[in-house]
Amino acid sequence: MAGVRKLDLEESLELGPNWRHACHALLYAPDPGLLFGRIPLRYAVLLGEELGDAAAAFRVERADHRSSRTVSDRHVVTHFYVKRLTLEQLAAVEIGAPHAKDHGLEVLGLVRVPLYTLRDGVGGLPAFLENTFIGTAREQLLEALQDLGLLKSGSVLRL
Repeated sequence: MAGVRKLDLEESLELGPNWRHACHALLYAPDPGLLFGRIPLRYAVLLGEELGDAAAAFRVERADHRSSRTVSDRHVVTHFYVKRLTLEQLAAVEIGAPHAKDHGLEVLGLVRVPLYTLRDGVGGLPAFLENTFIGTAREQLLEALQDLGLLKSGSVLRL
């Protein structure tokens, strides 16, 4: 994407009043479950903007900030946060999402990110990544999954 630049949070907050800010969060929790009774899930991951009332049970803080990027020709800054929760907290956010004030105003809202790849090499995360992402959301997602160790090292290069 042309005109995209990474910057730190402090720098992004000093850009001035003619810049718009959009925040998205990746919420994740260890998940001992099995998909189809065979595929270890390892982690449950939610990606979204409107988290609903269940998000009142925890705080997303500066320490959870992962990256900020600008799209200069649009005067937009995207902020990406990552927060580790318990599986119960994550489930509460997922259940409460349809009751959020802004629910239904976005195309996808809160989505679960599949961390597995099926034997065909397409199903799961590769198919999920074929969707259209706004701005730099795809790159921010992959960077966070790699940095957190939620994907095997080097697997992002194949996606």
